[in-house]
Amino acid sequence: MGRPHLNIVAVRRISMSFVNVAPQLVSTAAADAARIGSAINTANTAAAATTQVLAAAHDEVSTAIAALFGSHGQHYQAISAQVAAYQQRFVLALSQAGSTYAVAKSGQRNTAAERARCDQRTRSVADRAPIDRRRRERDRRDRASRR
Repeated sequence: MGRPHLNIVAVRRISMSFVNVAPQLVSTAAADAARIGSAINTANTAAAATTQVLAAAHDEVSTAIAALFGSHGQHYQAISAQVAAYQQRFVLALSQAGSTYAVAKSGQRNTAAERARCDQRTRSVADRAPIDRRRRERDRRDRASRR
């Protein structure tokens, strides 16, 4: 027979972080982000003209510089389209988060109110318990004395 193995378990205390969210502020932030996105889209629309730059003169250098600027403009438009799509998803996620927190918070309020009503009923029953016990004892004595 061998020696018994000892299993040593390290206990680590895990602490929970608490998050306090104000749903109305999250909704306001989503609306602000949507307005910022709208302003950026307006600026990108104005910058669309940079994708087709005309050459300043009819020589090779001017044509090459115009093509270079046009290429940069096209890259900018492609990147700005990706950023706009990301920004729309961000605004949607922020809006949904605000709604979700609002629903959860109202559910917590309802749960807290129900818990308070239940506690009140429990206290009411607990308050009556000594009276009911005395009444039962008195009834038992009365029945015993009648026999």
